Amino acid sequence: MDVDAHAEELASTLGIDKAEVKADLENLLEYSVPIDEAKQSVRRKHGGGSGGSSPSPTTVDLAEITTDHGNVTVTVRVLTVGTRTIRYQGEDITIREGELADGTGRISYTAWQDFGFEPGDSLTIGNAGVREWEGEPELNLGDATTVAIADDDVTVDATIGGDRDLIDLDPGDRGRNIEVRVLKVDSKTISGRDGETPILEGVVGDETARLPFTDWDPRSTVEAGADLRIEDVYVREFRGVPSINLTAFSTVTPLPDPVPVNENAPRLSIADAIDTGGMFDVEVVGTVLDLREGSGFIERCPDCGRVLQSGQCRSHGDVEGEDDLRVRAILDDGTATTTVVLNADLTADVYGGGLEDAREAAREAMDKSVVAESIADELVGRAFRVRGNLSVDDYGANLDAETFTAADDDPAETARSVLSTIRSRAATDGGRERATGGARIGAEDSDRGEDTEANR
Repeated sequence: MDVDAHAEELASTLGIDKAEVKADLENLLEYSVPIDEAKQSVRRKHGGGSGGSSPSPTTVDLAEITTDHGNVTVTVRVLTVGTRTIRYQGEDITIREGELADGTGRISYTAWQDFGFEPGDSLTIGNAGVREWEGEPELNLGDATTVAIADDDVTVDATIGGDRDLIDLDPGDRGRNIEVRVLKVDSKTISGRDGETPILEGVVGDETARLPFTDWDPRSTVEAGADLRIEDVYVREFRGVPSINLTAFSTVTPLPDPVPVNENAPRLSIADAIDTGGMFDVEVVGTVLDLREGSGFIERCPDCGRVLQSGQCRSHGDVEGEDDLRVRAILDDGTATTTVVLNADLTADVYGGGLEDAREAAREAMDKSVVAESIADELVGRAFRVRGNLSVDDYGANLDAETFTAADDDPAETARSVLSTIRSRAATDGGRERATGGARIGAEDSDRGEDTEANR
């Protein structure tokens, strides 16, 4: 996109400095505002009205829309409506966002003003801009967009309204409603866009799943054990899993009856868990093959928490490290491998002693590696049942363990199950390649992978 050319055109039309126009355009484009809408915004800012030529919008079905479209007119059914604020040029702007559908498909949208529509409304939306959002087209409804009730109801094969079970939430969802029990909650203060900002973080659950949440407008009703209906949340991806976000526009209502919560995590093979792309709460069973470097008695940077390498922090250089315990174990179940990460408490359990015991052992041997060697003697070659949160990226799969216990499965039955899984995968197209590929991914280590796990 030639921003210079657009800035030159606007500056000439408005009679103002090109550099100022270009800066305004670039600020809007950073927020993925379509160029036509950005130019109209700059015209309004500098008193130029909404003039300027633009192509007439094309009337299309949703399935036809691509990121190559400029402006379009669509007739749709509103599936969801969510509300939140974003910060633009130092000001808070309230936007509406959600999903639209017609008989051919569905599309997400962002409305930069309140058009007053609700889930279930059938609308004809004219002159909506098209932008790319996470690789897919999205409609942008701005000042130049018209919204009218459609002549006829639009029939869609989609759920109208935002009510969802936790298992059905995906990153990018907006305007969702959930009924959950708060399983865990902590108060925190972070450095936000307005300085020190209090938030709540924790875990909620229902019959289908458990997921993390953040309440950006802390409410006293969001407390451990509370059964709540929470309306108008949006979902982000955090470490490969959906994370629920409550805003000032979310509503929280106590429920009269308890929300059933499944106490058990889904049990998957390691390969199937990896194939999900990440799971917040999952259980796997496998054999520890080895410990990775950075296990046992370690030192962390006091500023950022990264594990030190030869006394050096990647971000802060030479620092006085803080002692800690950690295990990074390679777990294999015959279908794939993952790196299981044990925190200080779980590491102390398998080591049989705490941080002071590790210090004493290292002093006596004059070698910190004796702690990892002792842990390896306890773990390597044995089967364990692990429940925790799985994240997957280009550098491998990592399972942050919540529980880590010796497996009580019948060894013969486990072997038959693993063999059956391997044969089943090998029988499908590319199955064997995927299984062994997953193992390779889990077994590989890299500088970036270590950096990703720095705070574990």
